[in-house]
Amino acid sequence: MTAQAVPEISSTAVGFVDVHRHYGTVRALDGLTLDIAPGEFIALLGPSGCGKTTALRILAGFDHPTSGEILVGGRDASSIPANKRDMGMVFQSYSLFPTMSAQDNVAFGLGLRGRPAKGRRERARELLDMVGLAEHVAKYPHQLSGGQQQRVALARALAIAPRVLLLDEPLSALDAKVRQQLREEIRRIQRELGVTTVFVTHDQEEALAIADRVAVMRNGRMEQCASPDQVYQRPATPFVAEFVGTMNRIPATAVDAAHVRVGEQVLPCDGEATAAGEVTVLARPEAVLVHESPDGTVTVTAGTFFGATTRLRLIRADGIELLADVASHRAGDLTPGTRVDVSLLDRPVLLAADPR
Repeated sequence: MTAQAVPEISSTAVGFVDVHRHYGTVRALDGLTLDIAPGEFIALLGPSGCGKTTALRILAGFDHPTSGEILVGGRDASSIPANKRDMGMVFQSYSLFPTMSAQDNVAFGLGLRGRPAKGRRERARELLDMVGLAEHVAKYPHQLSGGQQQRVALARALAIAPRVLLLDEPLSALDAKVRQQLREEIRRIQRELGVTTVFVTHDQEEALAIADRVAVMRNGRMEQCASPDQVYQRPATPFVAEFVGTMNRIPATAVDAAHVRVGEQVLPCDGEATAAGEVTVLARPEAVLVHESPDGTVTVTAGTFFGATTRLRLIRADGIELLADVASHRAGDLTPGTRVDVSLLDRPVLLAADPR
């Protein structure tokens, strides 16, 4: 992986500098260092307990690091209280006031900042229009769908024109179609306003679709921070490779420190292989090539239709199962029981952390 260039402090909207957060013996954050540029949309991605929400809470001022620095606009913000950090936050639960209309919910934060009533109402209407709720300004939360309530919460977070927008799993409570629609709306609005945004999610597809960069976290540490394409195509570690997307685990033999033999192929590898040792390579389903062959040693066992592509489930003669993506127009000839041969795309493969 090519290392990310570290921006100058003057070009950093938000920075974590060797941040640790310990709860007794639990290391929720273990040396997190991350620079976020002004106007950048970054996703913190990882499994439950990886530290992503802890990082967001520390950034918001709801929690404090055990050690390390939080930089906002190039200044150490560790001692600045949450209500002075100029950040808007959207939670998984909508956290709307049930006795207030959509307009009043959005305007609430402006009132706390002393904005005149007329200006508050105008700003609230403007933002509700931006999130597609111009016709719902007078409705109360119980009169709105889940997606509409989350749009109100987003408008409320944006009302104060925050320096940084923080989103903590904001889409996880919504159904798939609404989640996709709102994801696209959040990205559109973020680009329109140019607000620096930190988005926490455990959903790989969501992170890849919405962010400029994805920071993959594990056990309080950052495994990789790169563009969505780089995280998917060039994962820095075996954990990133297997957490982001689907991977096949295929037994192979090391030829030398830089090459492995997979079947009849010799392929370059990312990571140093032990000469003549047994290894496991990781390959995505789209990197597994299926060749029709009546004398093949691999058997198709099932296929799942995904529109333009079909994912085949295969089993080798030695019992190793594989997944392969093929164009759906080919799938009609690759029904369960069909014998085939397989190979891998001729490109570097990643080695699994464990040999088998």
